[in-house]
Amino acid sequence: MKLKPLGRTELRVTEICLGTMTWGSQNTEAEGHAQIDMALEAGVNFMDTAELYAVPGSAQTSGRTEEIIGNWFANSGKRDQWILASKIGGGGSSFIRNGARADGASIRIALEQSLTRLKTDRIELYQIHWASRGSYNFDGSWTYAPHTQDSADVLDNIGDMLETLGALVKEGKIAHAGVSNETTWGIGQWLAIAGARNLPRLVSVQNEYNLLRRHFDLDLAELSHHEQVGLLAYSPLAGGLLTGKYFDGVVPPGSRADYQKGFWRLNPHSEAAAKDYVELARQHGLDPAQLAIAFALTRPFMTSVIIGATSTDQLANAIGAANLTLSPEVLTAIEAIHRRWPRTI
Repeated sequence: MKLKPLGRTELRVTEICLGTMTWGSQNTEAEGHAQIDMALEAGVNFMDTAELYAVPGSAQTSGRTEEIIGNWFANSGKRDQWILASKIGGGGSSFIRNGARADGASIRIALEQSLTRLKTDRIELYQIHWASRGSYNFDGSWTYAPHTQDSADVLDNIGDMLETLGALVKEGKIAHAGVSNETTWGIGQWLAIAGARNLPRLVSVQNEYNLLRRHFDLDLAELSHHEQVGLLAYSPLAGGLLTGKYFDGVVPPGSRADYQKGFWRLNPHSEAAAKDYVELARQHGLDPAQLAIAFALTRPFMTSVIIGATSTDQLANAIGAANLTLSPEVLTAIEAIHRRWPRTI
């Protein structure tokens, strides 16, 4: 398993990160623990969670995933074998601090609660789950309106959060800070304010990246290169769409679409593009899921690809993608499909 630097830090994380968001909803605690054991055995050292999890978020399941991880730490005694990432929620989740946006005060409250659930005294990477001013992720690009943002308020909020993150680093409760669902401009402001005030420098951004959604290829990739803010890619399989299991109206029992009673990623446009990628995989005798993950791993800005699974069979297959080297022929075909379907709806 390849190791990658986490930003400009001394930490080295595996190029595969264990996602956890189904533990406590679609998965039981025992199943979550089995996935941790399997990933650790395979050489994975990086695990990502959030106070919002399990998904879909609710007052009943929020925090449950962290509790499951904390119980594994307590039972196994292997906390030191993991680089742990978590996130503060809020800003749209009514069941988390009444939907209030993240700020300095709420970061301290959320972190202390996460540490308790996780049964640990530190989190190596603490992330802001959503930009307080809104986001174009999760299909938000159709209604994203940055011209309505209050610039002074945005910068004050970032500065306030950074001050608290800096204090928490000094206290040893977190090691590094990151963001999620952020933009190039937003990351630039985090970096500028941190540099001016000698506060923690962002080491990563956790955004969606997959064969169907490649926003990161452009200005975000440029920032990542020059500033060493690597991508932690979520949804490398587009929620399972790139496996082919949802084609032609099929909804497998126990799948995300079945469990959540809907699947916003699936429509005639995205299905057509996904079918081309799945067909490409089959033409070359490759597993479609492994093709998608292996492609993400080739990207120069990639720090780690977050893989989530609801079974150990799925997890083993996803981890196996780290051993797959895509041929020049396959990579050329991927680019041809991308030009045919550059931005799926």
